[in-house]
Amino acid sequence: MAAETLAATAGIEVYRDGKCIIKRIVYWMDLKRNYKKLMQEAGDLRATKDAICTEISRFRLTEDMRVWIARTGMIEEEVIELETKYEKKQRWRLDCLANLSRDMTEKCNQVRNHREEGKLQKMTLAMELPEPVRKIHTLKLQENSSLHKVVRHVLGFLDDEKIRRIAICGMVGTAKTTIMENLNNHEKVAKMFDMIIWVSVTKEWSERKLQDAILQRLKLDVQGLTSIEEAALIISEELKEKKYLIVLDEVWDMVDLNKIMGINDNQKDSKVLLASRYDGVCYDMEVDEIVDVQPLSLNDAWKMFKEKVGHPISHPLIEPIARHVVEECHGLPLLIDRVARTFRKKDKNVSRWEDGLKRLQRWDSVKIEGMDEVLERLEICYEDLKDGEQKECFLYAALYPEESEIYVDYLIECWRAEGFINHANNFKQARDRGHTVLNELIKVSLLERSNKSKCVKMNKVFRKMALKILSQSANSKILVKPHEELEDFPRKEEWELANRISLMDNGVSTLPKSVDCHDLLTLLLQRNKYLTSIPELFFMSMCHLQVLDLHGTKISALPFSLSNLISLKALYLNSCPDLIEITASVEALKHLEVLDIRKTKINLLKFGSLIWLKCLRISVCNLETGYHIETQVSRFDTLEELSIDVDSSKEGWDEIVKMVVKEVVMLKKLTSLRFCFPEVDHLDLFVKHSPLWEKDSCLTFQFSVGCHDSAFAQILESIDNPTHNILKLVNGQGVDPVIIKVLMETNAFGLIGHKGVSSLSAFGIEKMNKMFNCLIDRCHEIKTIVDGHKTSEAVLKWLENLYIKDVPKLESIWEGPVCAGSLAQLASITLCKCLELKKIFSHGMIQQLLQLKHLRVEECYQIEEIIMESENAQLVPEALPKLKTLILLDLPRLTRIWANDSLEWPSLQGIEISMCDMLKILPFNQVNATNLQSIKGQQSWWGDLVWEDDATKQRLQSLCILD
Repeated sequence: MAAETLAATAGIEVYRDGKCIIKRIVYWMDLKRNYKKLMQEAGDLRATKDAICTEISRFRLTEDMRVWIARTGMIEEEVIELETKYEKKQRWRLDCLANLSRDMTEKCNQVRNHREEGKLQKMTLAMELPEPVRKIHTLKLQENSSLHKVVRHVLGFLDDEKIRRIAICGMVGTAKTTIMENLNNHEKVAKMFDMIIWVSVTKEWSERKLQDAILQRLKLDVQGLTSIEEAALIISEELKEKKYLIVLDEVWDMVDLNKIMGINDNQKDSKVLLASRYDGVCYDMEVDEIVDVQPLSLNDAWKMFKEKVGHPISHPLIEPIARHVVEECHGLPLLIDRVARTFRKKDKNVSRWEDGLKRLQRWDSVKIEGMDEVLERLEICYEDLKDGEQKECFLYAALYPEESEIYVDYLIECWRAEGFINHANNFKQARDRGHTVLNELIKVSLLERSNKSKCVKMNKVFRKMALKILSQSANSKILVKPHEELEDFPRKEEWELANRISLMDNGVSTLPKSVDCHDLLTLLLQRNKYLTSIPELFFMSMCHLQVLDLHGTKISALPFSLSNLISLKALYLNSCPDLIEITASVEALKHLEVLDIRKTKINLLKFGSLIWLKCLRISVCNLETGYHIETQVSRFDTLEELSIDVDSSKEGWDEIVKMVVKEVVMLKKLTSLRFCFPEVDHLDLFVKHSPLWEKDSCLTFQFSVGCHDSAFAQILESIDNPTHNILKLVNGQGVDPVIIKVLMETNAFGLIGHKGVSSLSAFGIEKMNKMFNCLIDRCHEIKTIVDGHKTSEAVLKWLENLYIKDVPKLESIWEGPVCAGSLAQLASITLCKCLELKKIFSHGMIQQLLQLKHLRVEECYQIEEIIMESENAQLVPEALPKLKTLILLDLPRLTRIWANDSLEWPSLQGIEISMCDMLKILPFNQVNATNLQSIKGQQSWWGDLVWEDDATKQRLQSLCILD
C-alpha cells in the first residue's frame, strides 16, 4: 500500500515536472513573438502617454493621472531592461530564455492593462475638462457678404502677433453677435488657440457674475471661495500655460480682465475679442483695433432677406413689394431676420404682402411677428442714456424726416430753446454741452453722422422707435408728418392739444385762420414752398411756443399775432425770398434769443428793438443802405453769435461791409463770428481794433477774405470740431502780415485762387501750429506745399487733412529736407487735377506719415508711381502702417503703386482703381495686405493684370467688386 502511494506521488511529480518543462519549452519557442508583442504594447503605451503630454496644457491633472504618468515611466524602464536582456540572449541557457519569455508575457499584460487604465482616465478627465471650443448655433454668413468680410478682417487681426485686443463696434441690430459667433466657430480660430472662452456680458453684469461665468466655462470647482481676488488667482493659474482667446459679447462697460481673471496683455499670445455698441467702451478697454460694423448695404440686405424668405420672393408681383420691405429694415440683420420670418408666411399672396408692407411702414408691431423683440432691443439703447437731457434731445430729432440732414448748429439751438440743455449760462456753453450730448447719441448710434459736414441724421428704424415712445408718453402729444406730400393742414383733432407739430417739407398752401394750441412748444413748417401767407390770428393762442421755423416758404409778411409769441426763443425766417413786411410789434418777444433772416427782403431795423438777442444771422441785403447803417448791428450789444452772409455778386456789397466791420468791432460779447471781409485791409481793421482779438480770447471765427465763396465748407467744417477757426483766402495776392497773424489761430485754412506765392511756406508755416485741415484750390502759381529748404524745425505737426485740387504747376507736396515730427498726424491726402505732379512722397516724407489712413489721387496725368522708388530706395516693409483706403482714379500714366510686393500694408482695407489702364501689377502677394476687404475696379482692367502666381490672384479675386 505504501509502495503504491509512493509510486502515485512520484507519478504526479513526474507529470508536474513534465508539464513545467513543456511550458518552459513553449516560452522558449515563443520568445521572439512575445518580444514583438511587448515592443508593440510598449509602443502603444508610449503613444498614449505622448498624446496625454501633447494635450497636457489644457488638462487639469488629477493625482491619479500624475500617479499613472509616474508608473508609466517605471514600466518603460522595466521594458527597456527586458529588451536589453533579449539582445544578450545568445549567451543564455534554455531555461533562462524561457524565464525571459515568461517575464515578457507578464509585462506585456501589465503594459496593456496600464495603457487601458490610462485611456480610461483620459476619457474621464476629458469629460470633466472644458472643451477647447464650444460651438454656437448661428447664422451662416454668405461668402463675400459685408458680414463675411468683417469676419475675414478680424481673422487677420487675430493672426497678427502685434495685436492683442480687438473690438467689434456698431449700433444695435448690426449682427455683431452673429459675427462673433462665426468667429467662435471658425476652424482657423480653433487652430490659433488652445481654448476659446465665450462670455456674454449682460447689461446687469457684475464682476462676480462675469467671474462665475468664466469659472463655469473652465469647469473649475470654486466652492468656498469668498473673494474675487481668490477666484482670479485660480483662473490665472488655470490659463497660465495656455494660449487662449477671451470673447466678450455685448460689453456695456469697461471690464477689468486683470481683476476678474488675473491676466494681462503679456500672456503667451493670448487675445481678447469684444463686441460693444459703445466705442467709448472699446477705448476704455484699450483695444488695439476697432472694427466698425455698419448696417448692410441694400444689396446685401436684399440677399439676406431673399435667402430667408425663399421662393415666394421671385414672384414678379411680389419682388417689387419685397424690395420696399427690405428698405424699411435699414440694413439691420436683426430686423431683416424677424421681418423675413413674418413675410415668409405670406407665401405668394400679393394682398398680404402689400398689407404687411403698410403695417411695417406704420411700425405696427402687433402684426409683425418678432417686432416687439426688435423694439425692445432698440429701446435698450434709449433707456441706457445717462439722463433725461439726452433722452429729450434724441426724441426731438424724430420731428425731422427719416434719413434727412439735420444741421447741427440749428438742432442744438432748438434743444436750448426747448430747455433740454442744462447748466449753460451762455450760447458757447450751450453749444459745448449740446455737442457733448450729440456725440453721446452718435456713439450709441441713435443719431448718425451725415456725409454732409456739420449735419446728422436719424435712421428710419430709430425714428420709428422714437415716435412710438413719444406717442405713448402721457406728457406729450405730437403731430409729426414731415415730407408726406400733404397739401392741406391736418384736421383739428390731430393738432389740438399738441406739444410739438412738424409739417416740414410738404405742399401745404394754406393755414387755418386760428388754432387752439395753448401747449404748443415747437412748430416746424419749413420748406412748404406753396405757403404764401399766414392768417393774422394764426399765432393768437401760442403763448408757450418756443421754436418757430418758417424758413424756405413763400410768405411775404408776418401777421400781427406774432406778438403773442411771448415765450418764443428761436425764430427762423431764412430763405423766404418774398418776406418783406412785419405788422406785429416785436417788442413783445422778450425771450427771443435766435433770429435768422438771411436771404429775405426784411429790414433788420424792423427787429431793432430786440436788443437782447444772443444769436443773429443776417445777409447784407437785410441792412439799410442809407443814413442808419452805422447803428444797425452794434445796437445788439448782447450778441454772442453773429453771422453775416454776403452776396459778392451784388454791386456795392463791399462798401456796406466796410461800414459793418466798424460796427462789429464794437460788439464785446461775441464768442462766434462768421463774416466775409472784402479785402485784407478790412480784416486788418478788425484784428487791430476789436477787443475780441486779444490773447486768450474765446472767439470762434469763420472768416472769408476776398470774394465770398461757400464752396468747400464740407472740407473745412467739422462736426467733431465745432469750435474750429476757419479762414478762407479767396482770389488774393501775395502775403499780408495780418494773414500770417490770423493763421496762427486758424484750425482750417482754405487758399483759393491765390496768386503771388509758390508754396504754403510763404505764409509763415512754422507758426501754423494749430492747423488741422488745409485746402488749396485753383492756385496756379504754387509749385510745392512745403519748402523744406526754408525751415529748420518740424512743421504742420497737427495737420490731419490735406486737400489739393486744380493746382496745375504743383510738382511736390514737400520739397527739400523733412524735419522729424512734420506731418506726424496727417491722416488724409487728396490730390485732384494736379497736372504736373509726378512725385507724391518725396525723400524722407513717407517716414513721417505714421498716421496716414486715406490717400486719394485723381486726374493727375503725370503720375507714374504712387511711391517713387527713386525717392524711397530704403523704404522699410512697415511703411504707411495705418493706411486703410487707397483710391486711384484717371491716372493714365500710372504703372505701379510700389516697385514690388515688399511692403506689408498691414491696415489696408479698401482699394478703388479706375481708368488706370497702364497699371498692370499690384504690390500684393499671398501674405501681405492681410486685412484687405475690397478691390473696386473695372472688369477689363482686372483681366489685364499680370500675376506672380495664381494663388495671389485667387486670394484677391474673392475681394473684387468689378464693373
